[in-house]
Amino acid sequence: MDKLREYGVSMKSDFKKQIPSYGAKHGVFSVVTVPSLQFLMIDGHGDPNTAQSYRDSLTTLYPVAYKLKFFSKNELGQDYTVMPLEALWWSDDMESFTSTRDKSRWDWTLMNMVPDWITQEHLDVARETVARKGDAPLLKALRLEPLHEGLSVQTLHIGPYDDEGPVLEEMHNKFIPEKSLTMTGRHHEIYLGDPRRTAPRKLRTILRQPVKE
Repeated sequence: MDKLREYGVSMKSDFKKQIPSYGAKHGVFSVVTVPSLQFLMIDGHGDPNTAQSYRDSLTTLYPVAYKLKFFSKNELGQDYTVMPLEALWWSDDMESFTSTRDKSRWDWTLMNMVPDWITQEHLDVARETVARKGDAPLLKALRLEPLHEGLSVQTLHIGPYDDEGPVLEEMHNKFIPEKSLTMTGRHHEIYLGDPRRTAPRKLRTILRQPVKE
């Protein structure tokens, strides 16, 4: 995790700006190398629009993320900007992402990236503090875990989430094979817009697929 320090940590770190793989261009598929990063994670299954577990995961993830941010600022003297929501998505049938978009068959891991100086002990303290407020139902399911994606293909999608299918189909079935690459790992999305405050046509999402040569 010390690799994060290669990106120029400042008094208040904004890793979204400091880590190159958090940038992508609309309409362009890019091959990038993603550094090993650390995340808060919660697993679940089902349609994110209707599954109670998805709502409960969000309700749990962000109170802990902000508690860690202020703990780091006040107790460790290292401030940082809370990162955007991210998610890994997969299914036994990957066509459920591209052509059928059958969300009831999706599995997912919601994630929020935290800096390398945050430890399991810090998470335990934040979890206990949030638990006393009683408004985070999946605290026991929340974990701190590294993710090693490495070589990946990504692009910026602008528009509704339901319009991602053709972009993913082109990425998976055209660009990646043409570059003599093979998909590995899970489909990864980084949500740069808040759907509660942003019109669907303006939503910005990085679509990423880990690959190998």
